[in-house]
Amino acid sequence: MAGKAVEKKRPAEVSAASAVDPRDEPSAAWGWHGTFPKATRIAGWFSALVLFLMLIGNHENNTENVWLVGLGLFLILLLVLDMRKRRTAWRK
Repeated sequence: MAGKAVEKKRPAEVSAASAVDPRDEPSAAWGWHGTFPKATRIAGWFSALVLFLMLIGNHENNTENVWLVGLGLFLILLLVLDMRKRRTAWRK
C-alpha cells in the first residue's frame, strides 16, 4: 500500500480529460469530482440569517447575543470575501 503512494505518477496514467489522479482522490474513479459552490454560498447566507434570527428569544444576559452577532458577521465577511475573490479571479 505504501509503495503505491510513493511511486511516481506517469503522465500516461492520468487521463487528458481528468486532471485528478484517482490515487490522490479516490472519488474521481467512480464519478463526478467537484464542489457545490452555489449551494455552499446559499447555505452560508441562510446560516448567517438563522444566527441573527436566534437573537430573538429569552436570553438571561448578552453573552449569547455577542457570540451570535460575532459569528454571523464573521460568516458574512467570509461570504463577501468569496464574492470579491470570484470577481477578481479572471484578472490573475
